[in-house]
Amino acid sequence: MSKLATTKYNVIDLIKNRWSPRSFSSEPIPDDVLLSLFEAAFWAASSRNEQPWRFIYGKKGHGQNYDHIYTSLVDWNKKWANTAPVLAVGLIKTHFEHKEYLNAYAQYDLGQAVANLSIQAIANQIYIHQIGGFEKETIVKSFNISPAFEPVVAFAIGYLGKIGDIPDEFRELEQKQRSRINLEKLLFPGDFNP
Repeated sequence: MSKLATTKYNVIDLIKNRWSPRSFSSEPIPDDVLLSLFEAAFWAASSRNEQPWRFIYGKKGHGQNYDHIYTSLVDWNKKWANTAPVLAVGLIKTHFEHKEYLNAYAQYDLGQAVANLSIQAIANQIYIHQIGGFEKETIVKSFNISPAFEPVVAFAIGYLGKIGDIPDEFRELEQKQRSRINLEKLLFPGDFNP
């Protein structure tokens, strides 16, 4: 299924092709391809080059990481995420390394890293569905995460699956046309007046 974004201005196809499916193929992602996604993430810009992001990932059927991440998902996301061959969690190191004060940009930097990861994924015809609906405390306990780090986002990774592979309640969402708020409502060349 293609859900190419319709843009008003010229945007590269990698961005136009990026969307968040709920149906993933069971086809495994080769390790070198999967690791290239994380390599792309690691080259994102970050405040003071702190690179405050960390990732935990699990491949379905390989160890406990996948199961721990899956267990942390809220029920709504559990219904579809089990089709993904890889689940991951993005975390931040909450304080700067050099002076041990709060890194107010850490979540922003993680967002840039995941954006890089998403674009690299699309270049390999792999899709990412970012998930806010997960229990952070479950991740902290399952992986014995120190207070210096905070889980921020979970995400599913995989090749695109078939619409029939997900429960009926998600099919309409899966086929829905992509849309965005009008650019003119989000961009302010003069005074900020939302």
